[in-house]
Amino acid sequence: MKNLRLKAARAALDMSQQELAEKVGVSRQTVNAIESGDYNPTVRLCIAICRALGKTLDELFWE
Repeated sequence: MKNLRLKAARAALDMSQQELAEKVGVSRQTVNAIESGDYNPTVRLCIAICRALGKTLDELFWE
C-alpha cells in the first residue's frame, strides 16, 4: 500500500527523496520504494524518517 502520508510530509517540507535519503542514510530508491509501498522499512528506519520529517510513527506509518 502506498505511503501517501510520508510523501505528503516530505513534500510539505519541500524535501526531495534524495534529501530525505541522505538524512536517514539510505538510497533515494529506498525512499521511493517505501512511498510506493514496495518496501517495508525496519522500525529503526521508520524512526529515522520520522525524526527527519518532524513527525511521529503514528502520523506516518500506523493506521
